[in-house]
Amino acid sequence: MPGVVVLGCQFGDEGKGKVIDYLAERADLVVRFHGGANAGHTVLVGDEKYAFHLVPSGILRPATMNVIGNGVVVEPPALLQELEDLRKRGHAAENLRISDRAHIVMPYHKVQDRVEEDLKGRLKAGTTGRGIGPAYEDKVGRFGIRMADLLDPSMLQDKLETVVPIKQRLLQAYGSHEVLDAKAIFREYAGYGERLARYVTDTSILVEAALRSGKRILFEGAHGTLLDVDFGVYPFGVSSNCAAAMASIGSGVGPQAIGEVIGVVKAFTSRVGTGPFPAELQDATAEHLRERGGGEYGTTTHRPRRVGWIDLVMLRLAARVNGLTGIAVTKLDVLGGLPTVKACTAYTFAEERIEEFPADLRVLSKARPVFEEFAGWPDLKEDEWGRLARKGYDALPETMRAYLDAISKAMRAPIRVVSVGQSREATIHLAT
Repeated sequence: MPGVVVLGCQFGDEGKGKVIDYLAERADLVVRFHGGANAGHTVLVGDEKYAFHLVPSGILRPATMNVIGNGVVVEPPALLQELEDLRKRGHAAENLRISDRAHIVMPYHKVQDRVEEDLKGRLKAGTTGRGIGPAYEDKVGRFGIRMADLLDPSMLQDKLETVVPIKQRLLQAYGSHEVLDAKAIFREYAGYGERLARYVTDTSILVEAALRSGKRILFEGAHGTLLDVDFGVYPFGVSSNCAAAMASIGSGVGPQAIGEVIGVVKAFTSRVGTGPFPAELQDATAEHLRERGGGEYGTTTHRPRRVGWIDLVMLRLAARVNGLTGIAVTKLDVLGGLPTVKACTAYTFAEERIEEFPADLRVLSKARPVFEEFAGWPDLKEDEWGRLARKGYDALPETMRAYLDAISKAMRAPIRVVSVGQSREATIHLAT
């Protein structure tokens, strides 16, 4: 049975973690296929809040196997800390497997990340400094270190003896005084290999076997489409492909494995980092969205997010490049109590109307939003939204349903999931 890809359609932080956790109840595998510890997915179970960075969002479902695919770059100490935190909170986290082909974020990658960001000037992307970009650079440059290398001390030592001197010369050329110790790095990372060995396998075989046996698979996107290295706001994004096609490559299975693509859309827009943001707000409404949105601060960075109205120009791009078959709309409750809500339907630039998202940064940075206005809906408490959700889609306020219809029409895909609160209960799953 083909799998289902669940990914973000904006700049990340759309609520993918909640949607994946919710859908994982009916899934046998959840597969993370790209990105690194710079991602942050938040899941609320009862009064317990969990923030995941490398561990897939289905980890709280013991019957669901969770896979970190070959397209992910793994930071071993961060992953081990996440697993330890889960154990302390009563979750054994034995339902995890890691691809032996996944690349490793090394200490020199973090140093390189910080130094390069400082040198980029106006092209600075506002990275998390976690070394994700340099790790992907080494992967493409063909001298990266993979999970399989951590399990083979002789291979790890050989690679470090070659790579570390190269990195040292690069950092010196950048003006950094950081001194890299290959022997110390080897001892530390060989130790990580020993601790993670129990989880490591050829996950391509695992996922393919599950597909053949008809198991239900969710492919988990780590970042939003507008951060994609090809189709996002380049260069103000991440270092991996975030679109649905990456689910195949980053998991080691063919494209026929993808049968459905669910795009997660937040009812407004937010982002962390620099770069053009045509629908951005900087007024009292912005504060409403930031504070009511569960605290619009990055799960990983804790930086306040820039916020704005929903941008249908961006979402048309996301729908197109991902081939969406359905949409999950989240945080509709955050807009509750506003007399009107708006949606950006187009941009204007040099007196021209633009309806498709441009690649040209010059155009994007000067584009002005064109808004359509919608009537608002009531401001309800979490438990009240939960009661409405249990009654089904038709119980939602008529004005909210009109807003959802406009999103669906613009993206040319049906609404599949509606979230009106942080809890699992405040969720409506519409049948396909």
